[in-house]
Amino acid sequence: MSGSLSPRASLPPLPPLPFVCAPGYPAAQAWLQALQAALPEERVVALDALDADQRAACEVAIVANPQPADLRTLPRLQWVHSVWAGVERLVADLGDTDLRIVRLVDPQLADTMAEAVLAWTLYLHRDMPRYARQQAARQWLAHDGVRAQDRTVSLLGLGALGKAAAQRLLSAGFQVRGWSRTPRHIEGVQCHAGDAELPAMLAHTDILVCLLPLTPQTRGIVGAQALAALPAHASLINFARGPIVDDAALRAALDGGRLAHAVLDVFEQEPLPEASWQWAHPAVTVLPHISAPTDRATASAIVAGNIRRWRAGGELPQAVDAARGY
Repeated sequence: MSGSLSPRASLPPLPPLPFVCAPGYPAAQAWLQALQAALPEERVVALDALDADQRAACEVAIVANPQPADLRTLPRLQWVHSVWAGVERLVADLGDTDLRIVRLVDPQLADTMAEAVLAWTLYLHRDMPRYARQQAARQWLAHDGVRAQDRTVSLLGLGALGKAAAQRLLSAGFQVRGWSRTPRHIEGVQCHAGDAELPAMLAHTDILVCLLPLTPQTRGIVGAQALAALPAHASLINFARGPIVDDAALRAALDGGRLAHAVLDVFEQEPLPEASWQWAHPAVTVLPHISAPTDRATASAIVAGNIRRWRAGGELPQAVDAARGY
């Protein structure tokens, strides 16, 4: 939803602009510097640098996985701008609230994700996990390849990230299918929509790429039934959220050899605990949530533009639909 909120009277000086993040967030200072550089007319400060009177004057905050209790110390807060595209956790943590949540919409993020999707698709397409195992065993053995045009990559999620990824995959010569909750059209992509059409897409998939937001409807959507619908020896890439894939079902599919390999960048718990089975599984590649890192410079510029427009005339960017979670 979008709309206008009454901005604070624009008489100088402006109230401080708080940056609210999780305790101990290692990149907090870097974000403060980037945001301040993008907003030289503002005073961007960490929440704990503000006294009670300053907090009472704040109507907007910039956030990175904030604690709800911290936001409650800002009694006049009308909206928050996340520096990340994914806000499912924030929506869930805040629960039923009138607070408007604006997520980051950064074209650079979509481009970065598309690059990662193509890179790890090629990793699987060219059978790199097999050659890594052969190197460990000191085996010199070549295998026949498969042409990109004979390989089908299917995308779960056809939003901005999915569309950008589809275009990269098409340019590399792959057959591309995609699935979303509601019908979409992307030139060159065979699109599927709704629960009824998901099995048909999965049945023709060699590499399945997850790019869905985490919602009650998508939690566990890649479970035993979905994995069984894939052809034997298909592969999985999860660049979405950990709980979208049923952990037990994934392990069973890998242990049984039905699923050839899984590239996992997201997990139910992060950092991934040392005792987790994924670390040592021979058919799993573990990545530390690096598929599409936010670019602080471009993100800060986008946040700055949105805040300036609101300060000038009360224009609020597209806000998150709390019912959908994104």
